[in-house]
Amino acid sequence: MNSKEFSLEIEKIKKEKRGISYLDAMLHYCEINEIDPSTIGSLTSKALKEKIKIEAMNLNLLKQKAGGKLPI
Repeated sequence: MNSKEFSLEIEKIKKEKRGISYLDAMLHYCEINEIDPSTIGSLTSKALKEKIKIEAMNLNLLKQKAGGKLPI
């Protein structure tokens, strides 16, 4: 499996299970396929990493850049 196929699988899980985060979708994929989560780092595309980063910043799990974003 390459990174594109992995990303498509994660997107598929995220669509099927509405309300699930990308990180949870990745862990769900690992659980279903009996894969150690520490081994999927190389399969995670830059786009998927960016989506995870955005979700984490929105949940205040990561610090936002200086300037931040204004509330709407």
